[in-house]
Amino acid sequence: MLKHSPRHLTAGLLLTTCALHAHASEGGISSWPNGIEIYGMGILPPPGTYGQLFAGNYLADTLRDNSGDKAADIDLRVTTLAPRFVWVTEQKVFGGDLGFHALLPLNDMRLNVKNGPHDHKRGIGDAHLGPVIGFHPSEKLHIATGVDFVLPTASEYDEDDLINLGNNYYTVQAVLAMTYLDPDGLNADIRLMHDYNFENRATNYQSGRELHADYTLGWGLGNGWVLGVGGHAYQQISDDKCSASDCDAAALVDASGGNRGRSFSIGPAVQYSSKQGWMFSAKWQDESGVRNRAEGQTYWFKFTTAL
Repeated sequence: MLKHSPRHLTAGLLLTTCALHAHASEGGISSWPNGIEIYGMGILPPPGTYGQLFAGNYLADTLRDNSGDKAADIDLRVTTLAPRFVWVTEQKVFGGDLGFHALLPLNDMRLNVKNGPHDHKRGIGDAHLGPVIGFHPSEKLHIATGVDFVLPTASEYDEDDLINLGNNYYTVQAVLAMTYLDPDGLNADIRLMHDYNFENRATNYQSGRELHADYTLGWGLGNGWVLGVGGHAYQQISDDKCSASDCDAAALVDASGGNRGRSFSIGPAVQYSSKQGWMFSAKWQDESGVRNRAEGQTYWFKFTTAL
């Protein structure tokens, strides 16, 4: 989910309060809600304005450490509504259609640590916005590329709280998405992303660079329905850093090889495209191979329509 893991969830939950500041991409979270995209993620529609609504629910009961072992029993529940506005212009750039998008999540987060603290927050998360260029090499193959900017717009942030609605730092995300669409056959999508995270000035902590992808694979039934599977793959590719001389997290980052996070998920995915032009899709995904993060399950729903 957007900001779907608590910032302070670390092996330090079993050790000391100061240790809570280090746990993979600060708190084991990412700017992008891994696995949120479903079918059609590489298609930029014709010029016009479009609205999307993502709705999701994330449930986790385990925190994994750097070795993949259980670090803590938790009860983490996050519900997200994320409206997205898409504007595709008449302008051509490098032969493709120029568009812009903006997304602002609304989150309800609850965390209980077994035999430990608990927290609950509700409000606005961090905004995503940026330009995109769409290409259509053939009737079935579509490509979209762009840069997303994640802004620390969350309604509140406190470095001493157990969870927060946003990261409190900027992220620049390079994006390449591809879709192969056949209404009567193979459907395949992938959205590749590389994130560069800036320093959190409240904690002097800088999360490492991240490489991740959302994917779906399905079969079109010829009547608007697509059935298949989908999920995400995530790998942090550089170490976290803490620049302050008195940073409590620095020793933990060094000791655990940079606190690099990792996860993978897969589950059933379905989409329906109406003759009126609107689309609805849904996905359930179960996480595995998790390192330095919470491990759980996510339900995602996505509705798209022209405005």
